[in-house]
Amino acid sequence: MLMADMGERARSTARRLATATTAEKAAAVRAMAAAIRAAEGAILAANAADMEAASELSPAMRDRLLLTPARVEGMAAGLDVVAALPDPVGETIREWAQPNGLQFRRVRVPLGVVGIIYESRPNVTADAGALCLMSGNACILRGGSEALASSKAIHAAMLAGLEQAGLPADAIQLVPSADRELVGAMLGAAGLIDILIPRGGKGLVARVQAEARVPVLAHLDGNNAVYVDKAADPAKAVSIAVNAKMRRTGVCGAMETLLVDRAYAGTPALLTALLDAGCELRVTDDLLGLDSRLKPAGPEDWDTEYLEAICAVASVDGVAEAVAHIAAHGSSHTDAIVTEDAGVADRFLSAVDSAIVLWNASTQFADGGEFGFGAEIGIATGRLHARGPVALEGLTTYKTVVIGTGQVRP
Repeated sequence: MLMADMGERARSTARRLATATTAEKAAAVRAMAAAIRAAEGAILAANAADMEAASELSPAMRDRLLLTPARVEGMAAGLDVVAALPDPVGETIREWAQPNGLQFRRVRVPLGVVGIIYESRPNVTADAGALCLMSGNACILRGGSEALASSKAIHAAMLAGLEQAGLPADAIQLVPSADRELVGAMLGAAGLIDILIPRGGKGLVARVQAEARVPVLAHLDGNNAVYVDKAADPAKAVSIAVNAKMRRTGVCGAMETLLVDRAYAGTPALLTALLDAGCELRVTDDLLGLDSRLKPAGPEDWDTEYLEAICAVASVDGVAEAVAHIAAHGSSHTDAIVTEDAGVADRFLSAVDSAIVLWNASTQFADGGEFGFGAEIGIATGRLHARGPVALEGLTTYKTVVIGTGQVRP
């Protein structure tokens, strides 16, 4: 009954939001940002309680859960960016005419009611709520049980911003309980929820994809690779690889596999830099003799999203073998090449079938904020509707407006 009630209220509110002006939505998002800043103390206190109760979580999961003053400010600043972005709703994507005089216009419209199921990261509460509102959608948020107190505190601040801006509180609803049965209720809410976005581990995403009776926009694991070509600049290779792995090991954009061209001369220095940074390296047999700290890789290492300071390393014979390795073991999330050879880079960028591909840049840029979107709901790794960081445009669909002058079909 709870989910049915939330769905009905979201459906009713979605009709109101679909016609809200850009100024109304932007004012609400800015008010939410201000309310989050004002509630920093309450948010951090709630997060401290969550952190204390989550002592058994892995270091990567605890890092995702942790809020600091800088991270709270980052949430608020992201909302300010979202409020300043161009409003996609009402944008004309394409116009054309037929010989009979009919005029056609394809226009962006909101999806309707968006359900987001996510684990650990309480900042998703702010990101998802703001992005859905700014794109004219109502949303139902179900955060992880380990972050429930933090999510409730953030949600309370967002409701204060909505109230100040005069938009309905039902625009952003948070499931108030950690009861797992409510996830099942969301998965079966056909007719109430228009699209589901799961953001979490393989288990969560697999369950949503298997059981959902509504369309799913999936954010899968980030088994990301960096390929260091023989023409790589050694300084760039070290800087990018260390950043891609060690900046934050628990984010979905972290490098999990390092591929090194056998003809690259800087391999010893590259591996030493990662080892010295505190990263455990599991390598192919031909690399074991380069440093006593190296460990042999097993078959499972190529398919593992570690989310900690561990990385699999393989030597490969050029870009073709690197691309083949990524196709066999990657998750279509984010992959990068380091090279000064533009031709090789073009081959990699065109051949690797991932949502994000980079040349001479760290995989840790796989983030909606770094793309200029202010925030993201997730990084879609599928092939339909939206791909890569899902922000405002990814939360819209379109309708076709047809204007005639009395035409009838013969």
